[in-house]
Amino acid sequence: MSAAAAHEIDSPSPWVCRWASLIRSGGRVLDVACGHGRHLRYLKSLGFAVVGVDRDETVLAVLKGLGGVEVQIADIEAGPWPFAPGVFDGVVVTNYLHRPIFPNLVGALRPGGLLIYETFALGNERYGRPSNPAFLLRPNELLHSLKPLAVIAFEQGLVSAPKTAVIQRVCAVLGDRGAAPLDVAPASTEG
Repeated sequence: MSAAAAHEIDSPSPWVCRWASLIRSGGRVLDVACGHGRHLRYLKSLGFAVVGVDRDETVLAVLKGLGGVEVQIADIEAGPWPFAPGVFDGVVVTNYLHRPIFPNLVGALRPGGLLIYETFALGNERYGRPSNPAFLLRPNELLHSLKPLAVIAFEQGLVSAPKTAVIQRVCAVLGDRGAAPLDVAPASTEG
């Protein structure tokens, strides 16, 4: 594994870091398609009760050993959504797209809950995988697919790190919590 690939697996997304401090302190956070758990580890370090869901049983076996982390094996593309509505203060999704679960992501949030979502968009096929349009967001798609959430921040375009890619990302809240600070500093994992 290259150093860049290891960094991508181990380091949380700067987008997630930027907005995580807006999740209710000590709240329960779901990491969808959590993979190797980079966001589970980061969010746990911030004091959140974290739940990860993924279909890869082997990857999740490693995460089960982390104290204070709940993991659930589920194929959310082929099976039912495994969570009750309104039980999370935050939902994090990165590098994953399965459009039919958009209503479940919104429904999983408690009032005041935050969705932090970042994944690949059309144009990414010029830079590598994913390149299948079925797995790439259309222009402004996240912005318009998460009703009734109120968008706090939205970006789309080309990034150079951790690799060159075309992405879309949104931070949105369920309900009206007033103006959110746009200059929030990323939450630190250092004590």
